[in-house]
Amino acid sequence: MATGGKKSARWDAGGVWRLRKHLGMTQQELAGELGARQQTVSEWETGMYSPRGTSARLLSLIAERAGFVYEASEAENPKNQAPNPKH
Repeated sequence: MATGGKKSARWDAGGVWRLRKHLGMTQQELAGELGARQQTVSEWETGMYSPRGTSARLLSLIAERAGFVYEASEAENPKNQAPNPKH
């Protein structure tokens, strides 16, 4: 992940959702950890926006500390997308 000069992973909707579920957190709780709004986490999980900059680095650090393995290449695999909560 993004430590020691390594490049940050590209976080896609499915990756953010899977990390949050791995942590056992609500969107509100994850948002609080990141200093973001719940709506922002929701927008990441639906693919409206992607985390970037500091948010992406923080997600990578949280993932690393939680033992969550996330590879940037997952972002290119559509089968790894988060389930559509409207279904």
